[in-house]
Amino acid sequence: MIRRRILHPLSFSTGRRQFLGTAGAGMLATSLPGCSTPASVVPSYPNTIDWAQKAIAQVMSEQADAAAISVALLKRDKLVWQQAFGMASVTDHHPATTRTRFNIGSVSKVFAGLAGVILQDRRLIDLDAPISRYLPGFKMLSPEYQRITSRHLLSHSSGLPGTNGRNIFSFAPIAGYAADTESELANAHLKHSPGQLAVYSNDGFTMFEQVVLAVTGQAYADFVEEHILKPLKMTDSGFLRTAKPPGELAYPRYQGKQYPLEFVNAFATGGLSSTPADMMNLAQMFLGGGVFEGNRIVSASGVAAMAEDQTKNLKINPSPEWRWGLGWDSVQQPGLAQANIHAWEKNGGTAFFSTEFFVLPEAQMGLLLTGNSAYGAKALAIAEGILLRALQEEGTLAALPPMVVNAVPALATPANVTDAAGIYGNYKAPMQVDLDKDGGLTLNQWNGQEWEPLFKGAPRFQYRSDGWWWSDNGSLPSFRFSEASGTDESGKAYRYRYLMQRVAPGARLGYVTLPIAQQLAPLPNISAAWQARVQSKWSPTNESRESVSWSLTENMQFSVSTLAALPGYILFGGADMGYQLLTPLDDDRAGPSVKIPVNHGRDLNEINFSTHNGTLVLKTGSLICTLV
Repeated sequence: MIRRRILHPLSFSTGRRQFLGTAGAGMLATSLPGCSTPASVVPSYPNTIDWAQKAIAQVMSEQADAAAISVALLKRDKLVWQQAFGMASVTDHHPATTRTRFNIGSVSKVFAGLAGVILQDRRLIDLDAPISRYLPGFKMLSPEYQRITSRHLLSHSSGLPGTNGRNIFSFAPIAGYAADTESELANAHLKHSPGQLAVYSNDGFTMFEQVVLAVTGQAYADFVEEHILKPLKMTDSGFLRTAKPPGELAYPRYQGKQYPLEFVNAFATGGLSSTPADMMNLAQMFLGGGVFEGNRIVSASGVAAMAEDQTKNLKINPSPEWRWGLGWDSVQQPGLAQANIHAWEKNGGTAFFSTEFFVLPEAQMGLLLTGNSAYGAKALAIAEGILLRALQEEGTLAALPPMVVNAVPALATPANVTDAAGIYGNYKAPMQVDLDKDGGLTLNQWNGQEWEPLFKGAPRFQYRSDGWWWSDNGSLPSFRFSEASGTDESGKAYRYRYLMQRVAPGARLGYVTLPIAQQLAPLPNISAAWQARVQSKWSPTNESRESVSWSLTENMQFSVSTLAALPGYILFGGADMGYQLLTPLDDDRAGPSVKIPVNHGRDLNEINFSTHNGTLVLKTGSLICTLV
C-alpha cells in the first residue's frame, strides 16, 4: 500500500499504529468507581491537562519529525480542553493552532459507518443486502463476491484483497481512486468468503464510496460534507480535493524534511482532514444518541448499530477479544476496559500523520489526539492516559489501573507441537518457526536475501505455565499456536494453524492477542512458465509521479522469486513493500496463500501476466508493471 514501505497506514499496528481490541481474559479491574461529579458540573481537569502537556512535550522533544500535535477533550456537551503544540509548517514558521487541520487517516472510516446507518435510516440501502443490488456492474473473479454486503464492507469482513495502493497518497489531488479500485477488483479473487473472518480492509470502505454514489447520486465526499459535516457544524473539516493556502493544514515531515501537503485520495478509507474541536462535535452527536444541538443527524438505533460487535458470527476468529464495529476498530477498547470503562475507539494513520479517536458512551466523554506520525508509537498511550486520568480526577475512578507486569511464569512442558515448526506466511514477510528438542522456540523472518532473527539478539522463547512461549526477560511479546478448523460453504474441510502473538499496547494496561502468521505446507513444484520468471524484476508504469510512493521510493521495483525452504510458492514483493508467498492459480496468475484475521492477512497481492500493446506486463492491483 503506502510508499510500498510495509508500514501500511490507514490502519493500526504495534509501533506506529497501535493494535486495538478487547483486553485479554484474566485481567481484573483494580479501580472501582468512586464518587462521580454531579451531572450539572463539568470538571476542568487541571491535573490531567498538566500530565498530558508534559507527555506531549516529551514525545515532541524525542521525535524531531513530530512537529505538530493537537488535542481536544469533551465532557458531555462541553469542550473542556483544546490545545495545539508545535509548528504546522516549520519551513514557513506557521505555528499550529486549534484550527489547524490534520489528516486523520482511518478515523475517516467512522464517517463511512455513520453514512451507512444514515442511508439505512432513509431506506436507501439495507446494510445486509448484497452490494450488487446497488452496483450491478461490480464483479470479481470469485463468484462469492455476489454475497458481499455493506455490513461486510464496513466491518472488514468482505474478503476484498485489502488496499488498492496505486496513488492512494499524493502531493497533488488525483481523482477517480474509488472507480479505479472497483475496476481493478474485476480482475481479482476474494481472499476469503464474505463473513468468514474479519481482517483489516481499506478496499471495503473504498467500495462503500461507490455504494453511496449509486444510491444518492452524490459523490461520497459531497454526501458526507452535506449530510454530516455541515449539520454537525464541522466547519474546519473536509476532504482535500484542491490545494489549500499555507497555514490551514499541518504539513508532512519525514526524516527531517518537510513535504508538500498530503492528499489522501481514498476518501472513505482515510481522506478526511479535521481539527480535534470539530471532531468533538461528532463525539457529542454520538453521546447524544444521534442528536447534535437539538438536531437529529441519525437515529439512536443507527448509533447503536455502529457500536454493535460485528464479530459474533465469524467462522474463523482466533482472537475473540477483537470486536469490530461499523467503522470502529473496537467497540470495547481494551485499555480502558481494564478499568471497567466502556469505550469506542478508532485510530488512523496516513503516510505522514497519526490519530486516536475515543468516545466513552457511559462516561460521556470524547477525545481526539492527532499529529505528525513520528509521535504515533506513543499516541495510544497518551490518549489512554488522558482519559483515565480525567476519569480519576472527576471521581469516576478511584485509582488508575496498573500496567501489565511482565513477570515470566514458571517453565512447563508443552504438548507435542513439533508439527508446528515450518514456514509461515503473512502480508509482510515469510517467517521460519523452529522448535528444538527441549521445547525452545526460535523465530526468523525473511528480509529479501536471507533469514534473520525476528528480534534483535536472536532470543529463544520457552514454554511457560500460562501456555505461552516467553523470552527469558519477558520484555518481548509472547507466542503460542492456535488452530481454526471447520467446513466451508462449499463443503470443503479446512484447518489453519496460526502463530499467535500477545502484546500489551498503549499504556500497557492489558494484553491483546492476534494471529501474526499462518503455517503453509509445501506444494508441487512450480510450472516451467513460472520457473522462467524467477528472479525477474518489474517496475510500475502507471503510478503517478505525484504519488507519495513514487516521490519517496528511489527505485520502485517488485521481484518474482521463490523460497527454497517452501517449494511450490511464488515469493512476490520488494524491500519497500514486504514479501508475500503466493499460490500459483495457473501459469499466468498467483494469488493469496493465507487467511489471517485482524491485521496480518491484510493487503494481499494477486499478480497476473498478460500482453499489453505487444509488451509482457505484470499486473498487481491496478498497477501495470514492465520488466526491468
